[in-house]
Amino acid sequence: MGGRAPAGSRRPVRRSPLRSVRAGRGGRDRGAVSVEAALALCGLAVFLALAVGTIVTVTGSIRCVDAARELARLAARGEPERGRAVAAELAPSGARLELMREADVVVAVVSADVLRPIPLRIGGRAVAALEPGAEAT
Repeated sequence: MGGRAPAGSRRPVRRSPLRSVRAGRGGRDRGAVSVEAALALCGLAVFLALAVGTIVTVTGSIRCVDAARELARLAARGEPERGRAVAAELAPSGARLELMREADVVVAVVSADVLRPIPLRIGGRAVAALEPGAEAT
């Protein structure tokens, strides 16, 4: 009968480890999960904003390169006004179009602001050889 206690004795009450930990804290950590969740959501919001900003910047840069390429190609063929119209459609809104002639090549530069309050500019540059008999201005 080795494992049983005598009939008149009381066995000590065993408490669950979780119950004793909760009782010992006395409410000091109340709301900690809410704070951690709020910080995690803030971190997620910052990450999402940076991801969207990166995508917008890369997309705008590609659009600037495409616009510069078309402007240079059409100007090299002797159609600079048509090139400006096509480049204006391809470039991001508010983009600046520049067309320069250097010897026998045409250089087109397209640049735009990414976000107005942030002083960050993106751009693209393209060079095309003038075709015989074409005049670019």
